[in-house]
Amino acid sequence: MLGARRHRLIWIAVASLAGWAIVRLPGLDGVTPLAPLMAFTPWVAGGSLLVLGVALASRNWAAGLVTGLAAAVLGLALLPRVVGAGEDVPEDAQTLTVLSANVYRGNADPDALVDLVERIDPDVLAVQELDPAFDRALQEAGIGALLPRKVVLLKLPSLPDPPNKQKRRPGIGVYSDLGLRPLPRRATTASSRLAVRLPSGDEIRLVNFHPLTPSLAYVDRWGETLRSLPSAGGDDPWLLVGDFNATLDQAEMRDVLDRGYRDAAETTGNGLEMTWPTVGLTPPLVAIDHVLADRRLGIAGFGVEDLPGSDHKAVWSRVFVRPGQTAH
Repeated sequence: MLGARRHRLIWIAVASLAGWAIVRLPGLDGVTPLAPLMAFTPWVAGGSLLVLGVALASRNWAAGLVTGLAAAVLGLALLPRVVGAGEDVPEDAQTLTVLSANVYRGNADPDALVDLVERIDPDVLAVQELDPAFDRALQEAGIGALLPRKVVLLKLPSLPDPPNKQKRRPGIGVYSDLGLRPLPRRATTASSRLAVRLPSGDEIRLVNFHPLTPSLAYVDRWGETLRSLPSAGGDDPWLLVGDFNATLDQAEMRDVLDRGYRDAAETTGNGLEMTWPTVGLTPPLVAIDHVLADRRLGIAGFGVEDLPGSDHKAVWSRVFVRPGQTAH
């Protein structure tokens, strides 16, 4: 009886792993209820090795074969995230360092964020879940002396479909020591589009991005917002930064990359650095904070940093643009 029960449990686990791999490989999750689950693929890949060991120890060769195939599919999907390295910056290249921080509806420590700015020395700070009180606290903590220019959007639309007029979406803001020029944006999205002017006079177009989470109520809206992001190319390179509420294991996010971007964490071999959540006793489980660089941009480095008071880790990246890659 015990052997039959163990046999059934092994096959339930094997079938679950096989189904996961079948969904993940071609990207069948899309904007379905499966999309949130796919974010946990790295953990499932790790669990597949445990199931494989149990199947082999039980001499269940068929289960071991199926599990091995599923583990291989998931492992190959994750492999590019750990084998990269930062690129060398050419002598004639212009560089831009960007720091992105979700401040958890203004609950993060503003002094800690300013300390992080002093240490990382970014040219641009992109903040998500910004409220007026946190913007004021940042100014009091000295952000203006480090990054004197800013473009903030503190009033964003209420949550759509279904509407929630009592709960407005938290704002976003960009702080910089470089010139900022607002670009047209969709009024219904929690994002801003700016042109950042480099000291050379060249410009990089920046999106500070924060869509809804892919919950059952908003998964369609989440997918629509990801699809609204600009495709890379055109006159000046794009840089997309922020809390994407998406990982590289979700088809909608990979579709964004397929439109001409590279993920800075994956490119530098840091793609399995998890960024959320950072509250409670569990370690961060998913990597949803990103810097996506137009493929014309080089990526010199990427890092993940603790931010006290926030439920996210902050992320930063240093990118560079070679002469002739912008229209300005």
